Amino acid sequence: MLSDRGSNRLSTALAFTYRAGVRTYKLTATAHLADDLSSRPRRGISAPQRGIFIQSRLTFQLTSMSNHKPFIVREFFLCALLLAGVLTWSVGAQTQSPAAPPLTNEEFVRLVRQLPARPSMRDEIVTEVRRRGIGFPLTSGLRSLLATKSGNDALLRRTLEEAERRRVNPVAAALPSEAEGANVLAEARAATDAAVRAMPDFVVKQQVVRAYARGTTQNWKVDDRLTVAVSFRVKEGEQYRVLAVNGLPVASDSPASGNYTNLGGTSSTGEYVSRLAMLFAPESQAEFKMVDTDTLRGRRAIVYEYEIKRENSRATITYNNERSVIVGNRGRVWIDRETFRILRLEIISTDIAPDFPVTASSNAIDYDWVTIAERQYLLPVRAVLEMTAAQRGETFQTRNDIRFRGYQKFGTEVRVLEEDIIDEELEKKP
Repeated sequence: MLSDRGSNRLSTALAFTYRAGVRTYKLTATAHLADDLSSRPRRGISAPQRGIFIQSRLTFQLTSMSNHKPFIVREFFLCALLLAGVLTWSVGAQTQSPAAPPLTNEEFVRLVRQLPARPSMRDEIVTEVRRRGIGFPLTSGLRSLLATKSGNDALLRRTLEEAERRRVNPVAAALPSEAEGANVLAEARAATDAAVRAMPDFVVKQQVVRAYARGTTQNWKVDDRLTVAVSFRVKEGEQYRVLAVNGLPVASDSPASGNYTNLGGTSSTGEYVSRLAMLFAPESQAEFKMVDTDTLRGRRAIVYEYEIKRENSRATITYNNERSVIVGNRGRVWIDRETFRILRLEIISTDIAPDFPVTASSNAIDYDWVTIAERQYLLPVRAVLEMTAAQRGETFQTRNDIRFRGYQKFGTEVRVLEEDIIDEELEKKP
């Protein structure tokens, strides 16, 4: 193997001698490789993320070591295929980069300090922390810095806490065997299907804080506060009715009272049953990959990444009640290792039509046990929906923070109470 350090290129050469009767052939193959870290920079991706991109070129030369011509073409190709296989194995062995070291305190602080000017870096930081982990203690000072620079971003905060748990106890945080991971996923599929079929008719009250931000700053400003009654019946699905806006009751004959989406602004549906059913539906053809372990509300969980391609998806995004598009989904799902129930579901919309006003959408739903008619059911307790849209050259973001309270048997009247007015401050940039 030859290395050209100035150009970050590697060359590998092999020779093979083949004798056929009275003729002898020598086949030489050379592979040239380029290190992507220097020669092919990719915008927006840090060097540790890029890894090694192999730019290979195989050159074959056949030399007849006798005076007998022409040489046998079939034998040339047999030799070439053999050498190509050997070179492919050799090149792979030479270019496997070692696992990236954990993020240092200095690296992390440098990334976090860029967030106020570049809010879109949040996803890059989350990816790096999840991929590399952290090599430093998570102090109160670092937690405060992250909250200040990120606007107390919930995803960043949670990702950092996960990394700290893995750093402190790597044995407990280790992934289970592939067999256990596959079994938990299969059991979760069956448990979710059974739970959807056994879901009771119920009513619940949603308390929604809706906010907006200019550009992609995530500098949230409260727009309004809603109280929404939701009823679920197996035969009719989910139905929504707005009870109050900013604490003021909505008249029963108002269009907004009869249809959640008529109120305008950002709204979401499907948190109760639809999304869970869609995740494991055979027609969704969701692909899962076990990536982490975690503890949620005292429950040990396995974390899987998943993806549903748009052609197999039923998820839709609607803009201004005028246009809807079908989108793909990817994200993470937390599954209880003992009960095989879903504890948390994160959803990121993918393959959004390029001419659609909404350019990004994500939703995180937390599930917990609630009592309905003296029986326990796993249902949503909180959901956070964030969307980015562009209209007439202006970009803006919206955020719905939804709390689910007072699950009751269907038929119970849902009323607006004084306690329904959410007075707590929305998470925002200081």
